[in-house]
Amino acid sequence: MALDYLTLSSLRKNHPAWRLLQADHAPLIASFLQQAFVEPNLRVITQADLASKLEDTLFLLRETEGEQRFPKRAEQYLSDWAESDKGWLRKFYPVDSDEPHYDLTPATEKAINWLESLTQRQFVGTESRLMTVFQLLKQMIEGSETDPARRIAELESRKQVIEAEIERIQAGELELLDETALRDRFQQLTTTARELLSDFREVEQNFRALDQQVRERITLWEGNKGALLEQIFGERDLIADSDQGKSFRAFWDFLMSPTRQEELSALLDEVLQLEPIQQLRPDRRLQRIHYDWLEAGEQAQRTVARLSQQLRRYLDDQTYLENRRIMVLLKQIEGKAIALRNQPPKGNLTEIDESAPNLSLPMERPLYAPPLKPQLEGAVIAGEESVLNTDALFEQSYIDSEQLRSRLRKALQTQPQITLQALLQQDPLEQGLSELVCWLSIASDNPKHLFDETHLDTLQWQDEADHIRQVELPRVIYSR
Repeated sequence: MALDYLTLSSLRKNHPAWRLLQADHAPLIASFLQQAFVEPNLRVITQADLASKLEDTLFLLRETEGEQRFPKRAEQYLSDWAESDKGWLRKFYPVDSDEPHYDLTPATEKAINWLESLTQRQFVGTESRLMTVFQLLKQMIEGSETDPARRIAELESRKQVIEAEIERIQAGELELLDETALRDRFQQLTTTARELLSDFREVEQNFRALDQQVRERITLWEGNKGALLEQIFGERDLIADSDQGKSFRAFWDFLMSPTRQEELSALLDEVLQLEPIQQLRPDRRLQRIHYDWLEAGEQAQRTVARLSQQLRRYLDDQTYLENRRIMVLLKQIEGKAIALRNQPPKGNLTEIDESAPNLSLPMERPLYAPPLKPQLEGAVIAGEESVLNTDALFEQSYIDSEQLRSRLRKALQTQPQITLQALLQQDPLEQGLSELVCWLSIASDNPKHLFDETHLDTLQWQDEADHIRQVELPRVIYSR
C-alpha cells in the first residue's frame, strides 16, 4: 500500500495504533499493556485481575507523579481504552460468564512492537536474516521448478555438499558457530516466535470483521434467502481459501503433530542449554512458546466455531421474524374479513365443488359402553408430617473435563510423563470421587496414557464432611 498523503491522513485519524501514540497517557497505556499482555504472552484477562494490576501501577505512579496525574479508577481507564473511539482493548463476555474479559487488539500490539523497536539494542544481528532470505529464495525457486532434470541436478548438488561435510567430520574437522552467530540466530528466533503470537490476534480480528459484515448484509438484504446463504458461505470459503487462511491451516496442521511438538520441545531445551545463550539470560517462557502458540491457535479455532454458531442463531432469528411477519399479515386479513361480515359483497365471490360426498351413517357410531369404576385395594398409611429437603436438587456438581485436560497439558509442558498421584498432589481433588472418575476416563481415552497393574497408588481426598477418603488404584501414567 502506497503511503500517500490521503492514506496517512486517514490512518492518523482512524487507526487505533496512531491514536494510541497521540494519547495523553500513551506512556502509561503502552507500558501497562505490554507488561500485562505482551510480556507474559497472555491472551485474555478478566476485568478483576486486569483492574487489580492497573491499580497497583497507578498507585506507584501517583506517588511519583502526584495524585492528580491519574485521577480515575482502574475500571474507568479500562472501559475508556475499550471504547470504539479508542480501540486499544477488546472488551467482551465469554460464554456462560457475567464478568467482562479483556484482550489486546492487533493495532495496540503493533504500536507496542514499534515502540520496542525504538529502544537501542545491544546487539543487532544481520547474518541470520540474510541466510533466511537466501533460504526463502531457494525454497521458492525449487518449489516452482517444473523441469525434473533441474530439480534432480539441484538435489545432486546438495547431496555432494552433504557428503563432503560428512567426510570432513569423519576426518575430525568440525565447523562450529561462534558465539556471535549463535546470539544472532537466537535473537531472530525470539523475535519471530513473539510475532507469531501477535499474528493470531489479527487472524481472530479478521474473522470477527467478516462476521460483522455478514450480519450487516443479512440486515440489509432484499433478495431471497437462498442467494443470501450462497453468498455468505461463499465468502467464508473464500476466507478459508485465501492466502491467510491456507497459511494458518498449514501452520495449525504442522503444530498439531505430536512428533513436531516433541521435536520443538527437545530443540528448545537443547538451545537454551548452550553456554552463549545462557549468557544472554533468555526469557524462560521461550521454552514453552510452542504451547503458547497452541493455546492461541485453539482460541482462534474456538472463535471461528463460536462465530459460526452465532451466525446460525442469527439466521434462525431472521426466519422467526419472517414467520412473525406472515402471522401479522394473516391477522390483518382476518380483521378485514370481520369488518366486512355484516356487509358482505353482493354476488358470488368464489365457488368450490366438494372433492367427495359427505356421508353420515348411523350404524357407524359405536355403542355406548359404561366406564369401569376403579377398585382400590389396601389402605393408605398416613406418614409423619415432615418438610421435604430439596437442597440436593440444587447441589449437583459438574466436572469440566476440558478444564482437567488443560491442567494436564500444563503439567506435561515441563516433563514427559506424570502419574495421577503426583498430579493430585499438585492439584488435589475438589469434587471427590466424580472428579477422580473423570481423570480415569481421560487416561482411558488416550492410547498414550498407561495403567500400570504392577504398582498400586493410594489416592486421598477430603469430602464435604471433612472426612479423609482414600482408594487404591493401579498406577496411572499420563504422557505427552
